[in-house]
Amino acid sequence: MTLRLPDAHGALRAYEPRSEPLALNPGSAFTSRTVFSAAHVVADPYADTTPDGPAAVDWDATLAFRRHLWAHGLGVAEAMDTAQRGMGLDWAGAAELIRRSAAEAKAVGGRIACGVGTDQLATGTLDEVRRAYEEQLAVVEESGAQAILMASRALAATARGPEDYLEVYGHLLRQAAEPVVLHWLGPMFDPALEGYWGSSDLDAATGTFLEVIAAHPDKVDGVKISLLDARREIDLRRRLPQGVRCYTGDDFHYPELIAGDEQGFSHALLGIFDPLGPLAAEAVRVLDTGNTEGFRALLDPTVALSRHLFQAPTRFYKTGVVFLAWLAGHQDHFAMVGGLQSARSLPHFARAYELADGLGLFPDPKLAEERMRTLLSLYGVSQ
Repeated sequence: MTLRLPDAHGALRAYEPRSEPLALNPGSAFTSRTVFSAAHVVADPYADTTPDGPAAVDWDATLAFRRHLWAHGLGVAEAMDTAQRGMGLDWAGAAELIRRSAAEAKAVGGRIACGVGTDQLATGTLDEVRRAYEEQLAVVEESGAQAILMASRALAATARGPEDYLEVYGHLLRQAAEPVVLHWLGPMFDPALEGYWGSSDLDAATGTFLEVIAAHPDKVDGVKISLLDARREIDLRRRLPQGVRCYTGDDFHYPELIAGDEQGFSHALLGIFDPLGPLAAEAVRVLDTGNTEGFRALLDPTVALSRHLFQAPTRFYKTGVVFLAWLAGHQDHFAMVGGLQSARSLPHFARAYELADGLGLFPDPKLAEERMRTLLSLYGVSQ
C-alpha cells in the first residue's frame, strides 16, 4: 500500500515503500581508512523524567546498537554530540556511558574513542576549565578508550584570546597518556562555540589550531573537523604534520573527502555513519580494494539524506538519527533523552523516511512502513 506523506507545504503526496532492503552483511575492520561512527543513545521510555532532568538511558539497547556498529567493522565514537552531550546527556550520564561502552568494546574487540569535555560547568576560570577537562580525561583513560578532546563551551566563554587556547590544550596534551583526537566543532553544531580557537576569523582560528598541533605532534593522533566546509578541511589536511590524521566530520561532503585526492584523504568520524553504518562500511570495504568509483557509487547517493538530517538548525540532527534507528528496528520506541524527539517536524520525518527507504537502509522495510504509519496516525494523518 502507498503511504500519504506530508511535504514542507502541508500537502500530502503518495509514496510507494520499498519492499526489499539492501543486502549488507557484517564484516571485518577496514584497511585503507580509520572510520568511526558517532553513536546515539537510546532513552528509557518508561522513566519518569523531565527535559531538564538527568538522562534516563536504556543501557541494553544502547550497547546493542554499538555491537551492531562494531559487527560491521566501524569504530564507535562515544559520548560525542551525537549522543546528545550538552543536549540531554550530562557529564554524569556521559561518564557512565563511557565506562559501559568501553567495557563492551573490550569484550567484543571493538574500537572505541570517547569524548572529553567540560560539561560539568557552564563557565569558569581557565583553571576550572582545565580541571574539568582533566577529570574527564582521567575517566576516558581509565576506561581504556582513546580520548577525543572536544570543544568546550566553558572555554569559549572564558578564553580571552588564542593564548588561552594554547595554554589549556598544551597542558592537556602534555599530560595525555596516549595520542588524542582534537575536535573542532563549528557553531552550526553548537552556537556557543562561536569564535573557538580565539577568533571568529576562520583563517586566524586555523592558525591557532595548527599551532597547538605543531607544538605536540606526538600527542595528536588526528583532528576531527566539523565545519561543513570541504575546501577548508582539504586546506587544513594538507598543512597537518606528518603522521597526524584528518578525520572528516563534514556530513555534507564526506564521500569526496574520504575518497581524497592526489595529495591525501580524510579518515572519518561522522554522526551520519550512525544510520548509514552498514552501507558506509560496505562502501569503505570497496575503497579498500582501490575502487574509488565503486566507493563513490555507494556513498554519493546517501548525501541527500545526510544534508536533510543536518539541515539548519544543524544541532537537531540527532532527532533524525534516532528516528531512523527506531524505523530500522534498533529500538522499540521513538523517545529521546531531553525530549528531543520533538525537535523536528512531521514533514521532516516524512522526508527522512522516504530518503532512507529509497536507499534500502531499513533491514525490515515492512516494519519501517508500519512504524511510519503509526507516527502519521499520531499526527492525525489518515491513510
